[in-house]
Amino acid sequence: MSFAAPPPFTTRPQLTGTFGMAASTHWLATAVAQGTLERGGNAFDAAAAGAFVLHLAEPHLNGPGGDLVGIFATADAPCEPRVLMGQGPAPAGATIDHFVNEGLDMVPGAGGLAAAVPGAVDAWLMLVRDHGTMELGDVLAPAITYAREGIPLLPTTVATISQVADLFREHWPSSADLWMPSGAVPSGGDLYRNPAYANVLSMLVDVGSASDSREARIDAAREEWATGLVARATERFLSRPHRHSSGTDHAAVITAADFAQFRASYEPAVTASFRGHVVAKGGAWCQGPALLEALRILDPLPDEHLDPSTEVGAHTIIETLKLVLADRDAHFGEGMDAARVLTDEFIAQRRTQLEATASQEWRPGILDGQRGFTPPLIARPPSTGAGTGEPTVSRTGDTRGDTCHIDVVDRWGNIVAVTPSGGWLQSSPTIPELGFCLGTRLQMTWLDPQAPSALRPGARPRTTLTPTLVLRDGYATIALGTPGGDQQDQWQLPMLLRMLVGGWSAQEAIDAPTLHTIAMVESFWPRSWDASGVIVEDRLGSAVIEGLRRRGHVVTTAGDWRLGRLSAVGIDRARGTLWAAANPRGMQGYAAGR
Repeated sequence: MSFAAPPPFTTRPQLTGTFGMAASTHWLATAVAQGTLERGGNAFDAAAAGAFVLHLAEPHLNGPGGDLVGIFATADAPCEPRVLMGQGPAPAGATIDHFVNEGLDMVPGAGGLAAAVPGAVDAWLMLVRDHGTMELGDVLAPAITYAREGIPLLPTTVATISQVADLFREHWPSSADLWMPSGAVPSGGDLYRNPAYANVLSMLVDVGSASDSREARIDAAREEWATGLVARATERFLSRPHRHSSGTDHAAVITAADFAQFRASYEPAVTASFRGHVVAKGGAWCQGPALLEALRILDPLPDEHLDPSTEVGAHTIIETLKLVLADRDAHFGEGMDAARVLTDEFIAQRRTQLEATASQEWRPGILDGQRGFTPPLIARPPSTGAGTGEPTVSRTGDTRGDTCHIDVVDRWGNIVAVTPSGGWLQSSPTIPELGFCLGTRLQMTWLDPQAPSALRPGARPRTTLTPTLVLRDGYATIALGTPGGDQQDQWQLPMLLRMLVGGWSAQEAIDAPTLHTIAMVESFWPRSWDASGVIVEDRLGSAVIEGLRRRGHVVTTAGDWRLGRLSAVGIDRARGTLWAAANPRGMQGYAAGR
């Protein structure tokens, strides 16, 4: 094995035990998930309990009006990885013609017109009903308590509120009422209370109280979410024109009927083999198959070409990512068969396009004789204005943060990784009766009917959410993921290479310096493109950084500890133990377990 050795010390231990493990992007969600395991719940109960707390603990990064993608395996044998699909579709009124008639050339990055049907809450309720063991009231109790009694605001949440304070005051007064109740921006550590959301959660618990079975009680909650107060209040409030990131005012098109027609679902995972492992992802309605394509391209190459700590490895990884992300934007979308980019012929074609110097072109692969959709390749500065796009990683490497993640494994062998997102506090105006706003996932669609991810009523936008499950010898062994928008699979790839090829532990791989390319079409408004940019952590080392520059990459250093918010849990079947690891960057993500 010719990989660089892992560092002699990690920022924290990789936790090991036999009872259960949880890891997430916020310590309170991890604590609640572990506490749920301690109270007798399984991994699915625990993940859901932690996730509803994430709505309150990281409200600038996700919310109940958003979406999720999960991937999991139950303790049953043989192991069958399944995808938890919590991505709602475009409303019936979200047509290209409507947006064009509104004077728009792309879907705005903020405002109710960009809202897909919320999918996260229904997905969590479905998962708890089908694979959990606890009553819904017990799963939601921690979130209800925090919503009523208060949860400390993160400094990053406060910074987000500060950035959009003028937008709230001038255009979104309902958001100002919730996030600046005294008229001023709060301070980090202040308790944030959301009684309206507490009432919504309590209503979901109470509505099924007369039902005869646990499953029927949860079904009643799902029906209430889809057809009751949430749907009606959303249509009533967002049907009024309000400010969007375009600088213009528009009414949303989402209706109560759109809520009623959506239900979360399960899907088979898409898989690919890599160095004796099977890696499982969501389908081409998310970006997951791009990671599988990258692993397949890299699989037969020498180990040193897969090592992110070397010049040749970092270069090869970046160039591979540029290829697969071009395939994502040219070919991925609702209804596309992900297997088409994983065939031996296509992978071999793409591998031949890896060169010793940085490509300056956008190069999608040829599928069935077609190059696919070519999006506008417009170099634009990223938007840093209030209420715009996704709060992700800037061109300079500044991590503004986005999205959340949670992983849980239990003593029975159930394992799950879920990436919830959308509905962050700055995405659209707060609906006063609900205490939350809707997400803006439709900004990932194009107002061009030729695009595989074109805006189409009833079709899911091609999301960036992309957790991962790894299997070995037919058993699930690792569940992992990260926030990061377009960077999610980019940050997971070096971690997986260090673990599956280099033999590093998960905590060593999370701590290690990482990198990503910005030479892609951004998934979020205003959809800018870069020809050869790379963002790296300084700890990657001057030799590697200068080597990348010599090869033609435009490298921006982001600081020592800036990129990635990875976490993971796993099962060491040889030892009969469980493990967990979490991200030290930002001093916010934690793992817990015993």
